[in-house]
Amino acid sequence: MQGSERNTPDGTGPAAGAAPADLTGHRLVPLATALIEGDGRILHWSGDAEALTGYTADQAVGAYAGRLLIPDTEFEPAQELFRQIMAGKGWSGVYAVRHRDGHRVELEFRTYPITGPGGERLLLATASDLGALRQVEGDLAVLDGIFAQSPIGMAVYDTELRYVRLNDALARINGLPVEEHLGRRINAVLPGINSSEIEAVMRQVLATGRPVVDARSHGRTPGDPRRDRAWSASYFRLEDSTGQVLGVSSSIIDVTERFQAEARASRAQERLALLAEATARIGTTLDLQRTAEELVEAVIPRFADFATVDLLEPVLRGEEPSQLEPDRGVKLRAVAVGEAYEAGMTSAADAVGTTSEYDSKRTYTECLRSGRPLLRPHVDEQVLAALVAEPNRVAPGVRAGIHSYLMVPIMARGMVLGGSEFVRMRNPEPFSAADVALAEELVARTAIALDNARLYRRERETALTLQRSLLPQEIHRTLGLEIAYRYLPSSLVSEVGGDWFDVVPLSCGRVALVVGDVMGHGIRAAATMGQLRTVARTLATLDMPPEQVLTRLDETAMGIGEGQFATCICAVYDPVEGTCTIASAGHLPPVKVSPDGVSRAVELPPGVPLGVGGVAFQSTEFTLTEGSLLALYTDGLVERRGEDIDHGIGLLAQVLSGRGRTLEASCDAALAALVSDGTEDDIAMIMARALPIPSDRIATLHLDGDGPAPSRARKFTRDTLRAWGLAQLTDFAELMVSELVTNALLHAEAPRRLRLFRDRTLTVEVADSGGQAPRLRTAAEQDEGGRGMHLVSELAHRWGTRQTKDGKVVWAELELDYRYR
Repeated sequence: MQGSERNTPDGTGPAAGAAPADLTGHRLVPLATALIEGDGRILHWSGDAEALTGYTADQAVGAYAGRLLIPDTEFEPAQELFRQIMAGKGWSGVYAVRHRDGHRVELEFRTYPITGPGGERLLLATASDLGALRQVEGDLAVLDGIFAQSPIGMAVYDTELRYVRLNDALARINGLPVEEHLGRRINAVLPGINSSEIEAVMRQVLATGRPVVDARSHGRTPGDPRRDRAWSASYFRLEDSTGQVLGVSSSIIDVTERFQAEARASRAQERLALLAEATARIGTTLDLQRTAEELVEAVIPRFADFATVDLLEPVLRGEEPSQLEPDRGVKLRAVAVGEAYEAGMTSAADAVGTTSEYDSKRTYTECLRSGRPLLRPHVDEQVLAALVAEPNRVAPGVRAGIHSYLMVPIMARGMVLGGSEFVRMRNPEPFSAADVALAEELVARTAIALDNARLYRRERETALTLQRSLLPQEIHRTLGLEIAYRYLPSSLVSEVGGDWFDVVPLSCGRVALVVGDVMGHGIRAAATMGQLRTVARTLATLDMPPEQVLTRLDETAMGIGEGQFATCICAVYDPVEGTCTIASAGHLPPVKVSPDGVSRAVELPPGVPLGVGGVAFQSTEFTLTEGSLLALYTDGLVERRGEDIDHGIGLLAQVLSGRGRTLEASCDAALAALVSDGTEDDIAMIMARALPIPSDRIATLHLDGDGPAPSRARKFTRDTLRAWGLAQLTDFAELMVSELVTNALLHAEAPRRLRLFRDRTLTVEVADSGGQAPRLRTAAEQDEGGRGMHLVSELAHRWGTRQTKDGKVVWAELELDYRYR
């Protein structure tokens, strides 16, 4: 048969020029005609007569035919034959005539005596070259033999594309007798094939004259009405000797087996292409839902019209899925759903996030338990009822046009993670065994990615839990300092960082601010961060200055393990003195904003990261006046790929220079300006603003005046606590003050100052000029002293000492009822 898939060569097609010059076989050789009077004179001489004899019409007309064409030795027999013909005896036969150049030409004659005007007898004679005629007859015999005996279907069509002639082979291919073809067009004879495409090709051949080779057609014929077949046809145009278009000829062969093989190969190639593309796009992230969505996107619409991915609940929590029990159902959550077009399938399937439960006897459950795919190539209402989770989903599925169903369990390392369903509705082909193999390969690759995502989710949740548990759970209000903070985990799913911050309340209203960043990511970085934060908090509460805190942290980092480095900055603010002392271990400089809005990065002595070891740290002290702001942060806030980090620090300083904003608003403004598109690293940030201390919160007595220091200190303490409404603490506080002042008189040069500070606790501190810290020592029964610090330790909630530039401070705290804070 003929079709629209074609190859058109530039030259002539097969058999071009081997067919008759017209559809009836006439005018293959010159046909000479002559009209002769009864006396033998020539009245008419055709052009073909000129070609055959060499005599022109001017030379022949008026001459006697016998004298012109017959040699003298044969003239009399010729004359006798002429008289017989003119007498009414018709004659046809072969006769040799003389050519103008003298050689003999054998012609086959046919004569027709006729009556001219006035009853005159005339002779009409036609003649053809016998040699040429025999050659044509032989050629026609050969062509007729080919046409009749060829196993290839052959046909001739007129310019209206109607059958004019066809051989028995084509009649057998079409399953109809020859006579039922003649005079009819292809669409009338073979309505089951792609006749419109075939005729379009034939019209193109008629119009252009260019042959078409291997034009494909397909469909069903009356000879094989139950099976699709395919044919390959070649076409060429038929013309006569004058170039007039007479029709189209075709040769046709059955290529069904080759067509089916090519179709199978094409489908196999499509499957391989789909598999290759899906492999490249599935598992690009470590996110469970996104991986499931990638599988659905890969198969729609090329493989299925509708697809879902459902996972077991433990898998979504990152847990190890257990073996499916034979007598227990399964509960799955829809993670990804997709369809090629709006078909109403969403009402027949779970929406994303919905959980469905299948009992142990359901087909779906048994398929998951077996681990083998479930194929239902032909789905009807009864089959669908056994597949869906709820009976009310059968009708929507039938309306949507489900006709073929495939479910493949999602398995990794021998464990069932869930199931993936594939449905065909508009695609007419049912799922085949080859489709099952492809789906299994796609789902297997997806299962590996899903299991990796599950394992990563478990590790990430563990790291995040560890990380969050190690960060401050509550920031206590600090007198003289307003604090705001932000902690943002990385926007990359695959990252868990080691950033941390801490606010450590110290004695006498002082507070330590710590920000650090462990290099690297993952559980190890989070664990290292937890160790460093714990050590830093402990060291700060011991009233160590910032440079000593970093030195001890450096030793800790070196002991954790090779390659564990971190940057850190530690600042201690004294609200009474209004001073801030900062030391840095390779960390970014803090940003300070003065009350008038001028901002700048604070220059600090250079320091190496923690874990390098062998380098001393130095601190810087400056005044933080009331209303000033100090910002500490990690590099995730200001560092961007392709940009200099100084640009980010400058932008942060510019954002914080705005006046009239609260600390919370300043934090939000910094994040909005620097983290608008997410961050590739964690961000930890503390902002602190210096506030005035109310006068009823602090009281100071200088002890270098007249009179005994202990008695003056006790009276000052008694009067102050009475004024603060803390008279119930007077006895304990007086005793502790007396012991601390007396201890300074005995063991230091002299007490210089007594300070009472009321915040979350009542703090008593005595400053002296000595450098040696007090210690608890054991006193014998006969000793008159040595029990003062024991007494202070028993009375105080906690006590301690810290070095100053000109001596030390010994302090002790008494707990306050929350009503007096």
